[in-house]
Amino acid sequence: MPSTHLADSIAVHSREHAGRVALAGNRRTVTYGQLGDRTEALRTALSGLGLPAGSTVCVPAHKTPETVALLLAVFHEGLIALAPSPDLGIAARTRLAQQARASHTLTVSETGALTAEAVDGGEEEAEGFDRADATRTRLLLTTSGSTGTPKIVPIPAEGFDAFADWATGEFELTRDDVALSYAPLNFDLALLDVWTFLRLGAQVVLVDKDRATDAPHLRNLVAGHGVTFVQGVPMLHRLLVQDGPEYAAVRTIVTTGDALAPELLRPMADAFPKARFHNVFGCTETNDSFIHPIDPLGPAAAPPIGRPLAGVRAIVVDADGELVTGAGTGELLVSTPFQTAGYLRSALNEQAFTVRDGRVHYRTGDIVSRTDDGLYRLEGRADWQVKVRGVRTNLQEVETVVASHPDVAEAVVVALPDERTGVRLHAHVTRRPSTALTGLRLRTHVSGHLPRHAIPSSVHVTETPIPRTSTGKPDRNLIRNNRLKENGTA
Repeated sequence: MPSTHLADSIAVHSREHAGRVALAGNRRTVTYGQLGDRTEALRTALSGLGLPAGSTVCVPAHKTPETVALLLAVFHEGLIALAPSPDLGIAARTRLAQQARASHTLTVSETGALTAEAVDGGEEEAEGFDRADATRTRLLLTTSGSTGTPKIVPIPAEGFDAFADWATGEFELTRDDVALSYAPLNFDLALLDVWTFLRLGAQVVLVDKDRATDAPHLRNLVAGHGVTFVQGVPMLHRLLVQDGPEYAAVRTIVTTGDALAPELLRPMADAFPKARFHNVFGCTETNDSFIHPIDPLGPAAAPPIGRPLAGVRAIVVDADGELVTGAGTGELLVSTPFQTAGYLRSALNEQAFTVRDGRVHYRTGDIVSRTDDGLYRLEGRADWQVKVRGVRTNLQEVETVVASHPDVAEAVVVALPDERTGVRLHAHVTRRPSTALTGLRLRTHVSGHLPRHAIPSSVHVTETPIPRTSTGKPDRNLIRNNRLKENGTA
């Protein structure tokens, strides 16, 4: 995690390399000296709150230089930052803060003014949740769970330092590199393209969330700031290669979060003629765990997830939990030097983590195949989860939120293919008799409880019962196929 080591490193850069650019984007540039000054001013404001060392605060992860400075101030002051998505509904964010035992929700304006709102109550919400340990972590991320109360993941300080050291060596990073930071600040991807780069004293170009699909804007950022490192989901790479541009400065491309379409390979080779290409695979609980070098001029096929990183142990188990040796297919379990020690809600750990040969392994829920020579390929999911804009999203949890509306009798959420995002969500809803539920009203309700990526992009409201299979289960395939036919994509 961003640790005291990280905060101290950036403080050194702010003194010794004050004129170097730390953060850029959205027509703003912040030097290391300015970042250091803002951090110190916020430390003074934080000390005025009188919070005991080791306290947890909630810092909605707005992707701004001011929020970066606020997080650094929190780390310096010996506090723990819960950094949820800023798109999370207020009710859901409050529950999350209560579960983490956060005393305040902190935000900072563009002028540097700190606002602290007390988090009231929450004793019942915090029941069953451990208190975060400031000697081991200063940052709490969340999974991309879609109910509005995702799992809270403590990021270990030693784990972040080990990861940053690995990434610096693997990608041969220096302080002269420039990263395009495309993913939200609350994603684990920011551990690399924000925090590792700032630790080095390098430059980070922040992509504003409201312009994340603005292809000309993204291309201008990469070209205009001399970006050398690009990490992102395939949708980002698709946007960057539109209209055949060429980025001579980019030397490292990392694709992650979803399968890379084979037809993107040649355009990427043309757009980034001097770059090395990598497919990286991981999750919030373990950080990156696999890497595969991509030859964009090679055979047009989706790349495998590759081989385990140095220090990572990967095993495959069958449906009975028995070890699969040699070539075979099954669920992937991984143990990394970077992984969390467990969720704050300790009751979830027994199901998610298991000890094998003396090492704690995370049960990814991913089904993989492994060749005789140890190459891994992702085959699918063992549960209800899909990737929307590269974010793991649980369909069943989305259904629960949709069905919580008082006018909903029953609901089914299915995943549909989408050219831009890979997958989008569609909700098929039966409303209760004599109600006036509409798709707009339902989406408004859902937006208060779900992050943006998990809100169904389309809703079909009917008074007809949901179609069911011969066994009485909702016929999801029929609902999905009917919607595809309506859209003319079947």
